[in-house]
Amino acid sequence: MNSAVLVLNQNYEPLNVCNVRRAIVLVFDGKAEVLETARGALRSASRIFESPSVIRMTYQISKPRPKVKLTRREVFIRDRFTCQYCGRQGNDLTIDHVVPRSRGGGHSWENLVAACKTCNHRKGGRLPNEARMALRTTPKEPRAGFYYTIERRIDDRLDDDWAKFLPGFQPLKPHRSPTHDRRSRSSS
Repeated sequence: MNSAVLVLNQNYEPLNVCNVRRAIVLVFDGKAEVLETARGALRSASRIFESPSVIRMTYQISKPRPKVKLTRREVFIRDRFTCQYCGRQGNDLTIDHVVPRSRGGGHSWENLVAACKTCNHRKGGRLPNEARMALRTTPKEPRAGFYYTIERRIDDRLDDDWAKFLPGFQPLKPHRSPTHDRRSRSSS
């Protein structure tokens, strides 16, 4: 019942991802139609239903352009899992306030950057110029892409039934450091 179902607008534009239970309710209420089914079935006391994988709304839903939520993960994605001071890439990053909170710096897109632990510790409670460190890019609020609502709700796999409805979609994958890749290969 918790499998992911792709929800398309009437014009086949991706809207959202919901669970099977919600998809079946939309179909039974006449608000959506099933375009693709997944393996497996749902059983009630008297009926068996194919499990939907992709549904399409029967009427057009107008949706505003989504805003990217300010979270640790989104800051790392915006900064491409790269330290904004030294350029080191990896998954063991921290969040740094460019203007420290102790100096009145806010919790905003323009004041948060990804930083490795070494650079974050070196900078401490100082401004970057006081620590003789420079930012590689100016932090700013990212724009939500066309597939923003979809890519944040699925893992790094794409259901084969969904591929034809999401042209050009690439699932988000965090950057893996070369040392991490070597360790995982040697342990296999």
